[in-house]
Amino acid sequence: MRPRSLALALLMAAPVFAAELTGYADLQAALDAQPGKVLTLPAGDHRISRKLVLRGDGAGLVGPGRIIQENPDEPVLEIDGLKDVLLRDVTLTRAPGKTVARKSALLAIRCAYLRIDQVRILDNQSPTGALALRECRFARVTGCLIRNYMRVSVDDRTHSPDWGYAFNCTDGTGIQVTASQGTLLEGNTVVEDIYRPTEALKQAHQLGVWTKKNPHKGNLVSQSAWDGGYTDSWQQGSGIVVTSPEASDLTRILGNHIENAAQGIDLHADHVIVAHNVIVNSFMGMKAMHGSRNVLITGNQFVKNALWAIGLMPGAAAHPGQPDKPETANADGGSVISANIISDFGHGDAHWIWGDERSPFKFDTGQQPDDPPLTDVVIQGNLLHCVGPPRYRYAVIIAGPVDGPKTPRGLRFQGNSLAPGKDGIANRKLPE
Repeated sequence: MRPRSLALALLMAAPVFAAELTGYADLQAALDAQPGKVLTLPAGDHRISRKLVLRGDGAGLVGPGRIIQENPDEPVLEIDGLKDVLLRDVTLTRAPGKTVARKSALLAIRCAYLRIDQVRILDNQSPTGALALRECRFARVTGCLIRNYMRVSVDDRTHSPDWGYAFNCTDGTGIQVTASQGTLLEGNTVVEDIYRPTEALKQAHQLGVWTKKNPHKGNLVSQSAWDGGYTDSWQQGSGIVVTSPEASDLTRILGNHIENAAQGIDLHADHVIVAHNVIVNSFMGMKAMHGSRNVLITGNQFVKNALWAIGLMPGAAAHPGQPDKPETANADGGSVISANIISDFGHGDAHWIWGDERSPFKFDTGQQPDDPPLTDVVIQGNLLHCVGPPRYRYAVIIAGPVDGPKTPRGLRFQGNSLAPGKDGIANRKLPE
């Protein structure tokens, strides 16, 4: 068969693609000319050097083709200000040698009713989320694969009076949700295979070593850390992060598999359901802070964490309300932690960094003096399972002096089965 006849046969096998894309200079030209239509991308590699941009409400792109971005300064695909967009089955990746990028692979801004289903995002190693949602409403991200999203970087905190230094780190986030409401993240797989926290990796890239610091010590930095110029927290980023305190709301994180992340799930949001996820070999299983209110954490598997599996705590973005308007406070609490299983704690890759002086459950005080205390949390029916000697000091740590003004209050422990650590179940009597 002649090449022209073969190409015609392929187009005939995908008639929607043939009708929609034939006759255009490239894929972007077809998208521009047919706003609001769902186009079919045939199997094979489609190389680009500028980001693809969808046009018109109701637009979309469905697979099974693979889009390869050859420009590390550009996203692979961007959607801005649209509603009812569909992305399904396509693969977004970067060319070999161009995987260390400055942008997300998939970036959606100010979109409503966005559907992202069974999309694969591979080798997008950037400091931003490989899949990023910003200011979206009712977005659905389901059944997607995000693989190898981390890179070696510098975390520069010199602009912040709380920190005032920069340091070498590994960084990267699989799915990043910012200032969005009504988001569903379900059945996704987020895996990092390259940047595992080994001693060899640390030495090769001087991870944790400060690269610069301000003339004056940061407000939240200890004097010993300031003088030493080193931090253990050189694993940055998350498998999934939902951020923008007081803006992100009503999020469901259901049935995802997250493996080898720095932080498995990082929440700075209200009214969140975290259910039936499997989080494996992340130094931190999950945390909710910076004014995370009404978070339901239930039925999850936390496997081989090192610092903590579940942590709740106020952060710098938490604040009290106005004296006559207590509802304006951004406080942490009113949450439930139930029916989770924590296993093999301290047996993950990062154990050598954090050691045994850690805890599977951590309830902490605030970062700043005006942070309202963590309040009203029910911890019920959870299982902490330990095989062999425990690699943690206590199963539960509640920070702060008993009855201190910033100590977590209103915690209720009921029906949990917690294998004691080397020094017992908790650093104080657990309230019932």
